[in-house]
Amino acid sequence: MKRRNFLKNSTLSTAGIISAPLFASIPETNNGLPPTANDLKTVKPIVICTWNFKNATAKAWEVLEKGGSSLDAVEQGVMVEEADLSNETVGNGGRPDRDGHVTLDACIMDKDGNCGAVLCMENIAHPISVARKVMEDTPHVMLAGKGAEQFAYEKGFPKTNLLTEKAKKDWLEWKKKSKYETIINIENHDTIGMLSIDKNGDIAGACTTSGMGYKMAGRVGDSPIIGAGLFVDNEVGGATATGVGEEVVRTVGSFLIVELMRQGKSPQEACEEGVRRIMEKNKDRRDFQIGFIAINKKGETGGYCIHPGFSYSKFTEAGQSNNPTETFLKSK
Repeated sequence: MKRRNFLKNSTLSTAGIISAPLFASIPETNNGLPPTANDLKTVKPIVICTWNFKNATAKAWEVLEKGGSSLDAVEQGVMVEEADLSNETVGNGGRPDRDGHVTLDACIMDKDGNCGAVLCMENIAHPISVARKVMEDTPHVMLAGKGAEQFAYEKGFPKTNLLTEKAKKDWLEWKKKSKYETIINIENHDTIGMLSIDKNGDIAGACTTSGMGYKMAGRVGDSPIIGAGLFVDNEVGGATATGVGEEVVRTVGSFLIVELMRQGKSPQEACEEGVRRIMEKNKDRRDFQIGFIAINKKGETGGYCIHPGFSYSKFTEAGQSNNPTETFLKSK
């Protein structure tokens, strides 16, 4: 089981890089001092997710309000969108690949750095829950394709036809021209990524998607890749991404943002730098969208994107809100 502890492994491999100073890995309180146990106890439960998926954050908050863990909250929160047939980017009802197969990707990460993921899995409506089973019940981090599907059946998940009549009709219409494109903020490539802090101050995250509509068979983006689409370090914070996953993978975006927070940047500053890194590698390119959200150990949040139109949903004891983010490009 320890083999799945991504944080412990990555810490050993990067110790020489991030060992000094020690306080850089601990969130600061007033006067620049590291937090005490009492400081951390003042952190309030919170949940955020990419886009205005308010039903998802409401469900996650329900779990937190009852004293549930951040891990349970993010799993149950994103499951709402996996089950929503009107959401064509996540779970059941998602758009198929160009061959007509709906393939799902998801990952989950807990406060201890344990993580699990499924990639390119068919016929299972809740990939996030299968990803959690991979994390908790196997010595592995990732299962893919038919292997992931078979594992899900062994764990009692029912076989489900994920291609709805509407999605099938849209796919058949798309095949007439077979033009593959990613339209900015149009839901053919968006994801739900969720981050939460519970009453104990512990952080967890989840990310799930059906991927780009009409993608090549077997295509996998950033969403199920730990460090790219999602990363959590319980001492620092967490980050998750949405948009064109290939670009997030190239910069290991979510891990980058958490490491920037470790170095002292706020969640907002870290998200902005994450987008800038991507755009530095895509000079003069304007045909894709990326959005990052992040949360730190103190419960501060941030978000940033390339094009206008991205927002994130937040739920705290003060209620629910939709939070449009600042953008790298000020107009489309």
